[in-house]
Amino acid sequence: MGKIVNIMMVFGVLFVAMSVIVGLVAAQDHVETTEEANPAGVGLKLIGAGLAVGLSGVGAGIGEASIGAAAVGAMAEDPKMFGKGLLMTVIPETIVIFGLLIAFMIIGS
Repeated sequence: MGKIVNIMMVFGVLFVAMSVIVGLVAAQDHVETTEEANPAGVGLKLIGAGLAVGLSGVGAGIGEASIGAAAVGAMAEDPKMFGKGLLMTVIPETIVIFGLLIAFMIIGS
């Protein structure tokens, strides 16, 4: 089980790194194409939006790792626990949705 958790952590870190890179590229592209008074502020908004989504994804992944391990253990003892385990595994994903909502709010302001 430890190997799976390590793989999930690596994918979480890669997701954050990709989010930051995409945010930086989008910020640079947006700064070059806009004629605003404060182009650096626009770039920082996009970096902040990328960090909001990326860090909420890492947080959800860390929470989901321990919940998933407990759910698998519970299902091994009693197969009727599948629905409850699935529900508890999905709950941390709402954090990612909130991070995405915050990212849209940052970009829209």
